[in-house]
Amino acid sequence: MGGGARELTGYLAALGGWVAALAAAVLPQWRQSSYAGDAIITAVGLHEGLWMSCAAQSTGQVQCRLHDSLLSLDVHIQMSRALMIISLLLGFFGIIVSVVGMKCTKVGEEDPVTKSRIAVAGGVLFILSGLSSLAAVSLYATQVTYEFFRESTVPINARYEFGSALFVGWGAASLSMLGGSLLCCSCPAKERRGQQYHRQSQPSTAREYV
Repeated sequence: MGGGARELTGYLAALGGWVAALAAAVLPQWRQSSYAGDAIITAVGLHEGLWMSCAAQSTGQVQCRLHDSLLSLDVHIQMSRALMIISLLLGFFGIIVSVVGMKCTKVGEEDPVTKSRIAVAGGVLFILSGLSSLAAVSLYATQVTYEFFRESTVPINARYEFGSALFVGWGAASLSMLGGSLLCCSCPAKERRGQQYHRQSQPSTAREYV
């Protein structure tokens, strides 16, 4: 795979990861009611996310409510919120920087070494964005797992388990880190050495023949 194709593939993967991270941050299904156990004791399915909680009736009606207070939220929710916002900001800047540094764009064509370095910087931003998403989702999942398995008087089928947004977040983190790694494969140092060697070898060869 050529350098331009590799960069384009990495950029598209990272862009898809950023969009998936945005969807995961907005979705309210970070945790949902568990239906494990012998009997279902409620006809209402509960979903909770970073920004709102929803109740789905058996008739199909869904009611959502935003979290009333920021300071009254659990620590893991506040941490996950902050990490997801950081992830989205890093990914947004990574999108802009990578477009400037990719070989398939015409911005800065006169300096390919600097252009490659900009692409690498965009890849690093995408990797950091993926790591932030991974930390946010894993932190939330750890808390859900702890609350599910800890000793409590709450029945198992009234507890919470992983929601679909967690899996979307894990997929987003994987795509962002994969795309960022492909963008980081640009090696401006090798390109500079090759260009300098090519420029120095041409005049000496010409003088020898003269």
